Amino acid sequence: MIRAALYYIPQSGRQDQQMAVAESEKLKTLSVMGLPVHQSEDYVGWLRRRVEQRQGTHVVTLNAEMCMQAQQDPQLRQFIEKADLVAPDGSGIELYFRLQGRSAIAAAVPSIRRYPGIELAADLLESLDPNQKVAFYGGKPEVVTAAAERWRARSPQLNLAIVQHGYAKGPALDQFLTDLKQVQPDLIFVGLGVPRQEFWIAEHRHLCPQAVWIGVGGSYDIWSGMKARAPQWMRSAHLEWLYRLYQEPWRWRRMLALPQFAWSALWYPSR
Repeated sequence: MIRAALYYIPQSGRQDQQMAVAESEKLKTLSVMGLPVHQSEDYVGWLRRRVEQRQGTHVVTLNAEMCMQAQQDPQLRQFIEKADLVAPDGSGIELYFRLQGRSAIAAAVPSIRRYPGIELAADLLESLDPNQKVAFYGGKPEVVTAAAERWRARSPQLNLAIVQHGYAKGPALDQFLTDLKQVQPDLIFVGLGVPRQEFWIAEHRHLCPQAVWIGVGGSYDIWSGMKARAPQWMRSAHLEWLYRLYQEPWRWRRMLALPQFAWSALWYPSR
């Protein structure tokens, strides 16, 4: 895997009106173990306006596992810090703020509710207009194709302009990158898993500088119907991780990040 050595920097020269809107819509930034997480009452509305105004945006959906990876990977940490929106994906993020509520400063900060990345992505897709183009990238060929077919059936107005699996190499990958540059999708979903998808976005964001880019992890597996999300009662009880472990027992090593995160959150200095 080749990691991007340089970060994409949006070009200057935005219109004054867009700058004024952006200034008025700045998100409140909280901190999770030194990483930013943004607080909003309307993440989808904020992203919709970014799409409509063609303001290039990188979205990270932060969970406990990614937090722990970022403690060991300075490059991933920098990508998260530079993201335009860091949404609170996992239950661990809620837990962190409960534990940090021990301090007077943290107690004054409203508790933050998680917004799972798969739900944020789905809600955003359902809000789009037919003229706004979408690209799906990542996953196995049969998975991303089935996910695209289900979305087209679910939302006939969705303009799903590009669908490309994550195993493309050589000429096929080159053609996909050319298509991105020519089509200029408004919204690009990258499902390569963490941290690979974050590195891939950083390396290729220059191809579509006005797009909203979102790493969606294993969302294609769920959307395709090849895997199921945890029942609602388990999600409400913050046990979705347990259901994923039941489905994929080989993930147990990765799941060790959850108790590590909880322990680190308990002792991390309040800010």
